[in-house]
Amino acid sequence: MAETTTRPRVAVLTAPGEGRPPGLEALEPEAALQIAETAEQLATALREADILLVTDFRTGLLREAWPAARHLRWVHAASAGVDALCFPELVDSDIPLTNARGVFDAPIAEYALGLMLAFAKDLPATLEHQRKRRWFHRDNERLAGKRLLVVGAGSIGRAIGRLAKVVGMAVEGVASTSRPGDADFPTIHGVDGLATALANADYVVAAAPLTARTRGLFGTETFAAMKPGARFINVGRGPVVQTDALVAALHDGRLAGAALDVFEMEPLPEEHPLWAMPQVIVSPHMAGDVHGWREALGAQFVANFRRWRAGEPLENVVDKSRMTTG
Repeated sequence: MAETTTRPRVAVLTAPGEGRPPGLEALEPEAALQIAETAEQLATALREADILLVTDFRTGLLREAWPAARHLRWVHAASAGVDALCFPELVDSDIPLTNARGVFDAPIAEYALGLMLAFAKDLPATLEHQRKRRWFHRDNERLAGKRLLVVGAGSIGRAIGRLAKVVGMAVEGVASTSRPGDADFPTIHGVDGLATALANADYVVAAAPLTARTRGLFGTETFAAMKPGARFINVGRGPVVQTDALVAALHDGRLAGAALDVFEMEPLPEEHPLWAMPQVIVSPHMAGDVHGWREALGAQFVANFRRWRAGEPLENVVDKSRMTTG
């Protein structure tokens, strides 16, 4: 016991059955790790924890156990999105919150580009014709010269924009407020200028975090402002989109297609109409989950832990005041 009192205590909230996240074995000589899968286990771990690592984002579980956190000095989310952790008690505390910014940027950018290519080259229809052994020739589209609007000018959105420019797309971004353009986005609109920006975009990719301002951002009026025949892709957060409004925009032909990796309700219910719509691509929240992503998250946390223990500034500190989801 004397040994553990000299080492920082790290509580690790994981999903039931997951066990210790890969990569944390590197911390065994440096920290005392305590895995928690239930609210009771988490409360016990938090009583002595200096650090909390969250890999399971059941909001109610952490908030329920939060009063037990007596000595907590840092919370790390093993994800890019942190909305599930931004309940008032944590937001209002002076405990820093960090996230996994950077780990998922390139994988999600590749996924978004793949979805745009799938639409342009009509790959879903090609696969359907193949299953039916039907030879059906038709022309396809180019991405070069198409206009892409990326809603969310953070690291993931910027990675999407950079990759899209490689194939010749004209790229613009949307941030919380308008600002001068830069190397990634020649033009950066504010959210208040979203409707105007949407009118010119052939592809719209949502990559924004979930905040009070972005919740439900894409609704009936937003989809009505989009260019007729545009395609919509969401690789950000599900509740940014009002699903019923999206379904209506697809039904009336305003949108030519949608590709969705995240949803208001996950898993997407089997009876939901989106499953059966031929112009829709549904994937199960997997855009960033490439082989080795868990190990990459573990390595990132270990590196940040060593900075923290050395008294150096933490990387990827989140501005909690902007993340409250209302």
